Amino acid sequence: MGAGHAHPLYRAGTSGVHRLPPQCKLVAVVTFVFAVVATPQEQLWAFGLYAVLLALVAALARVPPGFVLRRMAIELPFVAFALLLPFVAHGPRVEVLGVGLSEGGLWSAWNILAKASLGAAAMILVGATTEPRALLLGLERLRMPALLTQIATFMLRYLDVIVGEMRRMRVARASRGFEARGLRDVTVLARSVAALFLRSYERGERVYLAMVSRGYDGRMPVLDDGTATARQWTAAAALPGAAALIAAASWILAP
Repeated sequence: MGAGHAHPLYRAGTSGVHRLPPQCKLVAVVTFVFAVVATPQEQLWAFGLYAVLLALVAALARVPPGFVLRRMAIELPFVAFALLLPFVAHGPRVEVLGVGLSEGGLWSAWNILAKASLGAAAMILVGATTEPRALLLGLERLRMPALLTQIATFMLRYLDVIVGEMRRMRVARASRGFEARGLRDVTVLARSVAALFLRSYERGERVYLAMVSRGYDGRMPVLDDGTATARQWTAAAALPGAAALIAAASWILAP
């Protein structure tokens, strides 16, 4: 249960960013995102500097740009929403390539795209340099309720187990000549879902009883306290510290 869990977002490495304690990285990225959100949308130079900061972190962590860009597809719904704003927003209009667009909508679209992209890139870098299990341990060290972190840990650990069970059930149906073609096949799929639920529930009971028999009392054993040193906190503060200075400067220079 305490072993690391492979995840598509994680990229194994030995860089200094990888070695930072997870609680340091979590505090750093949250502070960075707050600084980005607090920046006035008109200060374009500030967002460029934020992107440079993230590029420096990615270079230090040896995370290729393509790795980050491919995983930023998660923000496509925000992109689609932002692209609609110049067409549907009210207010003064400006002409862009012969098309009348809302000036306020253009600024709002830029605001959403810039801040969402920077936040997504920052979180992807955290995921790329920190194993999921370590992130949960970091939350626990930041005094997140232990019950929530345990639930998330078990969910993370057994997600692949359930997905594997679904895959085996699909193969079993296909080997018997089943192929979903319409609503008439919903009954078979519903039975499969019910069987999967029952198997998962029974497996959960067995795991819990096995843990209780080994002395589980509601708390997971701590194998490594993971205390961060002052030097590690200082290293992690470099990114949010620089971002805070940029955000402060953007307000001072705002018209």
